[in-house]
Amino acid sequence: MTEADNKESKDTKPELPKDVRVRFCPSPTGTPHVGMVRTALFNWAEARHTHGTFVFRIEDTDAQRDSEESYNQILDALKWLHIDWDEGIEVGGPDGPYRQSERTQIYKDVAAKLLEAGYAYESYSTPEEIEARNVAAGRPKAFGYDGYDRNLTEEQKAAFRAEGRKPALRIRMPDEDIAFDDLIRGRIEFKAGSVPDYVIVRPNGDPLYTLTNPVDDAMMRINVVLRGEDLLSSTPRQIVLYRYLIKLGIAKEVPLFGHMPYVMGEGKKKLSKRDPESNLFLHRENGFIPEGLLNYLALLGWSIAPDRDVFSMDEMIEKFDVRDVKANPAHFDLDKAISINAEHIRMLEPQDFLNRSVPYLHRDGVVSADSWDALTDRERAILTASAPLVQPRVRLLGEVSGMVGSLLSEEPYIEPAADARKTLKDSAGDVLDKAIATLEAVDEADWKAESLHETLNKALIEDAGYKPRLAFGPVRVAVSGRRVSPPLFESMEIIGKPVTVARLKGLREHL
Repeated sequence: MTEADNKESKDTKPELPKDVRVRFCPSPTGTPHVGMVRTALFNWAEARHTHGTFVFRIEDTDAQRDSEESYNQILDALKWLHIDWDEGIEVGGPDGPYRQSERTQIYKDVAAKLLEAGYAYESYSTPEEIEARNVAAGRPKAFGYDGYDRNLTEEQKAAFRAEGRKPALRIRMPDEDIAFDDLIRGRIEFKAGSVPDYVIVRPNGDPLYTLTNPVDDAMMRINVVLRGEDLLSSTPRQIVLYRYLIKLGIAKEVPLFGHMPYVMGEGKKKLSKRDPESNLFLHRENGFIPEGLLNYLALLGWSIAPDRDVFSMDEMIEKFDVRDVKANPAHFDLDKAISINAEHIRMLEPQDFLNRSVPYLHRDGVVSADSWDALTDRERAILTASAPLVQPRVRLLGEVSGMVGSLLSEEPYIEPAADARKTLKDSAGDVLDKAIATLEAVDEADWKAESLHETLNKALIEDAGYKPRLAFGPVRVAVSGRRVSPPLFESMEIIGKPVTVARLKGLREHL
């Protein structure tokens, strides 16, 4: 295979059809991962940008690996991310069914037509026989299929059948170079003979991806195929099969192809399904919001502008063109993903932020219910007051519990976290004594953040001579149990005088 260095401008790459039809066709073989979602996102964005059609189907012909649980997880993922589709699973359309397990007869019929026309042929060679022939010919053992069965006579086929053998079906590859213009990578060529005849139907009659995927694309009139770089090696096979399907009247055209770059993980290795960063639901569990995660995944190969990383999906749709995607591998940087998610959290309306946070708060045992309307009046009041303090400071919704837990708690003492206790110096006891005496004298009517700041500032810094960190650090640890918390004096106002003083006394007793 030879490939251009991708320095071509968009103008030199193929024009997109006027009626773009793209598809997302995952196999339900595990938990949805970020590479899968990036593929769905780029297809969806191209369809929406061009006012085309986005088809969603499921490739579930591998009975050993496919699962209904994974199928439901894929649906859950797309719905959570608000990636909608025009035809396919649960939506319907003119080209169903949209699960390959329900299209078996279609594949049998197409395979029979390919065989009858001579585009496919019966292959009786076993893997062991192929390896033995390679060794005998001085080729590497794993060189691959050698075309032995291409021109078997009827007598030879009959002899194999008499032995009880059942044939696989292979596509007859032409003896010519296969070239195409990739939407992302430019001109790509595969030299004649570099792609051997390949199996489309196993000896047991099961169709393979090499048949089912192009047949479905042909029958669903997909004219733009956007998929991962790992499938690039199969493209010449598909192009040849498309040509045969066109001759049989099953396909109208060979689609345009665009092969998206690998997503790399730690150590410059391709991100694996087993890597924690790859697990979509782990990101959701940690508190990514759809807007933030999709924004970051869009950056894995594409950008809206050279100096801009944060944007909405509406803005992406307006600007997206798959021909602008870069061919170079993209690196998944979790810290950057979290940073972008934080920006999107800050852009939420305060009530939207609270509504989305409540399920996490309930999961962590901080509130009594998993929806805003089901909370107690006290919980809603405290969360509403705390939103302006917390929303600008959290990066993930999973961090909200740590921020507001102390505000919602009525406990008179909160055991400090280990890192918070380490910040307490020898002066902490004296600081807490002075703070308790000062705050006990404050009238509850004056228990406001600004006046509390002024009062403690005078008592601990101006009069006692402590530096701000030594003065307010022990008070913060007493009030929140944390080294980092929402603004201290606003927190004291929210939890009120009795609980604040009780916590200061509680920490003093536990020094």
